Amino acid sequence: MAHGDSGRIVIDVELDLKRQLYAALSLKGSTLKDWFRKSAEAFCAETMRPSRFRDARVSETQSPYLPWPKPRNDMTLEPRKAETAYTLVSMFSGCGGMDLGFIGGFEVFGRTYAPLPFRIVWANDNNQAACKTYKENLGHDIKDGSVWDVLDSLPEKADVLVGGFPCQDVSVNGKRRGLNGSRTSLYKAMVKAIEKVKPKVFVAENVKGLLMGENQGWAKQVLDDFKALGYEVQKPKIYRAADYGVPQTRERIFFVGTAAGVKPFEPPPAERNAATWMTAKEALADLESIEESPEINHIWSRANKSPEQGNRRLIPGRPAYTIRAECHGNIQYHYSLPRRISMREAARIQSFPDSFIFHAKLRETERQVGNAVPPVLAWHMAKAVLACLE
Repeated sequence: MAHGDSGRIVIDVELDLKRQLYAALSLKGSTLKDWFRKSAEAFCAETMRPSRFRDARVSETQSPYLPWPKPRNDMTLEPRKAETAYTLVSMFSGCGGMDLGFIGGFEVFGRTYAPLPFRIVWANDNNQAACKTYKENLGHDIKDGSVWDVLDSLPEKADVLVGGFPCQDVSVNGKRRGLNGSRTSLYKAMVKAIEKVKPKVFVAENVKGLLMGENQGWAKQVLDDFKALGYEVQKPKIYRAADYGVPQTRERIFFVGTAAGVKPFEPPPAERNAATWMTAKEALADLESIEESPEINHIWSRANKSPEQGNRRLIPGRPAYTIRAECHGNIQYHYSLPRRISMREAARIQSFPDSFIFHAKLRETERQVGNAVPPVLAWHMAKAVLACLE
């Protein structure tokens, strides 16, 4: 209950919550007044932050936020000094989620993720539509075609090599063909590339299903093949995207290898926990009043409900479920609106900035968004890789 203009606020809370709060404040060495003031200031600043999409009628001269965000073509970093820019080779690049995280310099959820000193020198994917999205947003060329056909064009040397080799053959939702499946066996192309480029650090991303059940033997094979190249490779760790500021329960593993003489890789520390994960409503609330618009990928599937994920509705007070690539009617439903989530909302859930536009129709955009490494998670990985190099 607020008392007039005095600035005094009185509220009633459960006794147990009150005790827990005072105990936590005591451990932090803080007072209730100081904690409330800081929390209130942060809440107001975040809530009043204008959305890029909130009012399409506002002109550029009236607001620093464009009514429709434009894709950036200047994301590849120009190094201040040649010796401080680390060259990056990107394999299975998709639309560029991993690469955007490594170069940094983007804003999402009101936070700016600083530019990082990585410079893309080579990228490849076999999906033509994804390559178009990559070029338009990252402003960098990408070789379109089978990885086996372009390996000869790899540079002789690079500081870092990254890639999320296809995972459908070991995914829980896939056909479970293992490493001998036509897609997942492409990790062998990464082995060949590492052997040729000899990066100081490499990062290979995959689904956590590679560590489950019968797949554990295949995970060991991947690990052994990477180690055979002379790299120190730690046992792959499961990373939960929500722990790093991504509003999604997505879990992925990363194989990270460091060359002899390079500082061993230390996993990036989590920034959040179950009590502080970003929720679906926090990530999407400002899009609820925006009309459907293909220009910003704010379009959604009209498919009927299908089993399992097709019946799932986002829960506003918790992170979204994992965004999948091969949806076929399985895309999730909005927590309050009578429709499935839009591709712009799916991109938000994957932590893509609003300025990142997918140059494809609905089904292909679903694939690009779902296949991507969340840029925010990739940014944290990139910071940890940078620590190895410096």
